[in-house]
Amino acid sequence: MKVIKAKTMGMCFGVRDALALMRTIPNPEKTTVYGELVHNPEVLTEITQRGMTTVSETLRIPPFSQAVVITAHGVSQKKKRTLARNTEYIYDTTCPLVRKVHQKAQALQDEGYFIVVIGKSKHVEVKGIIGDLHAYTVVEKPAEVKRYLHKLLGIVCQTTTQPSLAKAIVQRIHDKNPTAQIEYVDTICKPTRSRQQSVEDLLNQVEAMVVVGGANSNNTRQLTELCYQREVPCVQVQNEQELSTAQFHSFNVVGVTAGTSTLDSTIEKVCQKLESY
Repeated sequence: MKVIKAKTMGMCFGVRDALALMRTIPNPEKTTVYGELVHNPEVLTEITQRGMTTVSETLRIPPFSQAVVITAHGVSQKKKRTLARNTEYIYDTTCPLVRKVHQKAQALQDEGYFIVVIGKSKHVEVKGIIGDLHAYTVVEKPAEVKRYLHKLLGIVCQTTTQPSLAKAIVQRIHDKNPTAQIEYVDTICKPTRSRQQSVEDLLNQVEAMVVVGGANSNNTRQLTELCYQREVPCVQVQNEQELSTAQFHSFNVVGVTAGTSTLDSTIEKVCQKLESY
């Protein structure tokens, strides 16, 4: 089997920085990670092996520990203040591009805009963005757009939103609110764009695709969705162990891409297993 890798794929700088910081934390056994540091099961196993405790970000206040790690997906300033009251030290691994979304949304709110967040309402990144907002709505698809009773509408995006989806939603907002003053700040991150574009380029060269990434990773699911939209057979896996020969017995050329939380070593193992078929 011939395996073709996407030109751009895998771990982004925000995830690499988060992992690097996590690996330098002293007294890991006295440290609590508030949520999944990144959506990657291998990283979560490493965190456990280091002695750190991971708790769900749905907990309003985690159990007291000497240090708390805020994940790469970020939290609201309101939540950060709550965490600070329950620990001696906070390690903040929030991706700078996620932090930018918070800042842009807050700036628009300060100027009097009603905020429309394009993204998934239950995703931890979106929860962090809206945590400091007073008047907002979250829109996941064009059909959810309404006529809003506000003269000023400010729009930001979850960093891993599909650019084509964001474009469609923004247009729908304009169509539904023709008299409103609309300010759109494109906060889709460059790593997301480059990985999605690489998949688009690769789909013309392969018979099937393998997308590698955590089951809870939004940007990984977006890569898989692109394959489905182009009607290219696709399998999403977290590691090489989830692959089977039965999935690929009728294909000679398979493409591989990976989400931004995927380790280089995991990608390599997936490619090696495919090449052995």
